[in-house]
Amino acid sequence: MRWVLRFAVPAALLVIVLCTILFVKFAEIWDQYNAPAYAWASLQNTLHGSKLDNPPPIKGKVEDKIVIMAKVESADTQWVAEHLPDWQHAVYTVDPSTRNSSTLTTPLNKGHESMAYLTYIIDHYHALPSTIIFIHPHRRGFLEAWHTDTPLHDNVDALRALRIPFVQKNGYTNLRCNWNPGCELPHRKNKHITPEIWREVFAGVSRSAFSLKEKGVKEEEYLPEEVGAACCAQFAVSRERVLHRPLSDYESFRKWIFDTKLDDAKSGRVLEFLWHIIFGMDAI
Repeated sequence: MRWVLRFAVPAALLVIVLCTILFVKFAEIWDQYNAPAYAWASLQNTLHGSKLDNPPPIKGKVEDKIVIMAKVESADTQWVAEHLPDWQHAVYTVDPSTRNSSTLTTPLNKGHESMAYLTYIIDHYHALPSTIIFIHPHRRGFLEAWHTDTPLHDNVDALRALRIPFVQKNGYTNLRCNWNPGCELPHRKNKHITPEIWREVFAGVSRSAFSLKEKGVKEEEYLPEEVGAACCAQFAVSRERVLHRPLSDYESFRKWIFDTKLDDAKSGRVLEFLWHIIFGMDAI
């Protein structure tokens, strides 16, 4: 009997520890995917004949605002023109089988969405719309677009709800309000933004952070101890905020993507955690 207890107690403790770890991880994923709201919205959508899938059309002319995105050739982005007719749009194909004047393309398929984002800014720096939205090409979906902060993770809903005056006032707005993942305390010791990477990305630009002079910090000495940004590189900026940096800065950022030894995914992840800093926000 004693030998049974000798093994049963450690086994029970192990099970408790494993269950605790699984519970914590499940709770994190539950929050990250906003599962309760998604489940409820999906049920409502089903009960009402998929009305949420097909919001009523918007009438009116195209306004002084634009949606920028990168896509692979096979991705369907017709939803932008169909459901956001009041927005201009620039959709870049990163892997075109052929190149022609009717298709926007990036000079290199690297850096994930950042290559398209920077290419648009560089090519249109002197003729930017007043509001610029950078988003992913998938419209919605629990697994594919979980990072979009609406009940059905739907970018159409997100852009229709976006308060343009706030973007103009703030200059930069992350389209994800949930801090998980990317901005919670455990995420801020960012493994992607090492001192070496920071210096590489901001080498030769006009400035890294905007408020260094106000804080009395010399540019060459600045290196944030923590960097945090809510996932996942979907954000809005005003024209004025983009123009706070000279064109050469954006050319330098894109050149870093060209030159870095980091691959497509890793170089894109670096920029994902730096967009807010590039556009004038603090590191956290």
